[in-house]
Amino acid sequence: MDAVPGSVGTGASFSLRLGQTVFSSASLLFMSVGVEFYSYTAFCYLVTVMGLVIPWSFTLALVDGYSVLVKCPLRQPGILAIIVVGDWVLSLLTLAAACSTASVVDILLHSDSSYCPSKLCRRYQISAAMAFFSWFLSFASSLFNLWLLPSL
Repeated sequence: MDAVPGSVGTGASFSLRLGQTVFSSASLLFMSVGVEFYSYTAFCYLVTVMGLVIPWSFTLALVDGYSVLVKCPLRQPGILAIIVVGDWVLSLLTLAAACSTASVVDILLHSDSSYCPSKLCRRYQISAAMAFFSWFLSFASSLFNLWLLPSL
């Protein structure tokens, strides 16, 4: 069977994984620059999830890069099933973290009294946006891998 674009071991998958790593790192960086993120559980949750997504995506980017270089795509059902489950779990966790962070920032910005300075809240908004971008790429790669799994 031909390789599904975006599935493990293809150049498109390498690009998706690299994008996930970059956006997750940016989200973690923007959230962690301000030391006040620990005051809100949603922000701590985002930092924890991004701390899980970064090594996962980077490791799979390395696997994809190696597969592209040696021109040998990964087509073992057991390994692919583990990757699909890991992608789906981390994708759901990333979406939950991005949504909760965005909602807390919205509440902080629209409350009567200012709970966070605008510069700090803007940084939190950027972090939530980067988490949404990371989720979108993670969801796309999980769909591509799920599409490939039944054909093996």
